[in-house]
Amino acid sequence: MPNNLSNAQGVYAIATTPFLDNGEVDFNSVDKLSDYYLECGSTGITILGVMGEAPKLNLDEQKKLVKRYVKNLRDKMPIIIGVSNPGLDNLRNIAIEGMQMGANGVMVAGINGLKNDEQIENYFEQVVQYLDSIPICLQDYPPTTNVYFSVSTIEKIFSKYPQFEMFKHEDCPGHKKLTQLINSRENLGRKKYSILVGNGGLYVPQELYRGADGIMTGFAFTSMLVEVFDLFKKGLKEESENLFDLYLPLIRHEQQFGIGLAIRKEVLRKIGVISSSKTRSPGPKLDENDLEELERLLSRLKKNLETKSLSVPKGI
Repeated sequence: MPNNLSNAQGVYAIATTPFLDNGEVDFNSVDKLSDYYLECGSTGITILGVMGEAPKLNLDEQKKLVKRYVKNLRDKMPIIIGVSNPGLDNLRNIAIEGMQMGANGVMVAGINGLKNDEQIENYFEQVVQYLDSIPICLQDYPPTTNVYFSVSTIEKIFSKYPQFEMFKHEDCPGHKKLTQLINSRENLGRKKYSILVGNGGLYVPQELYRGADGIMTGFAFTSMLVEVFDLFKKGLKEESENLFDLYLPLIRHEQQFGIGLAIRKEVLRKIGVISSSKTRSPGPKLDENDLEELERLLSRLKKNLETKSLSVPKGI
């Protein structure tokens, strides 16, 4: 396990927050998810991310969720806590408590209203003041946050504040930006920081070719992402992309705005990792047609994997 986030490689799973059908947090399924991410070979885990429905959890629920995941996975893989919050006091409180429980760092995105480079730089100066020496992953996710980080702003933040040890790249289109960051980070006059990519895993092969250090996403079949990454690092790049391509229809299907999270949760329910695909209100729910579409995609995935004598995930 890496000593700090700046050395991160591999696959960091964005953890789902499972709910019972009545809407309460399902801690038994949290335990199953913890085991699942370990069994899949995940390098690390990120909890309370956007796809973890963090904004729908109250502070007490957030703390209990962090405590459970840390209890299950501490000393087994690095744990990052998503702490983005409009209030810096709230951001600091969950960050400090999480680090005291045993987390390895926190993830922070820009907040709505940051319209230019100066505002972004000033905001993250305040974040550093509030978090002190806590290791930070900077999340660049314009489709959700409406905050756009220029390459020069990212370089300034990482040059000025050593607390920033990881960058999560989710700008789209963003391949050119990714290449610029990878080419420039060696010249920052500080230790290297890691760059992980998200966007639901949609562009993983291209991003690995461009030099990304790893993947941070919540796609249900974590073991596939791990194998794709491992094959690529072994130099088996064609085999890596061929495997990825088999899952691409399902990855693409999960990108549907509004119901993507419900699709992801239904897959996890179907393979026996969580007890319910419930999303907390207001949240999406799959109807009969949605379920039929998903079943057809999973059946085709199974058939294509079997045809190529590849491992078929349990439950599909």
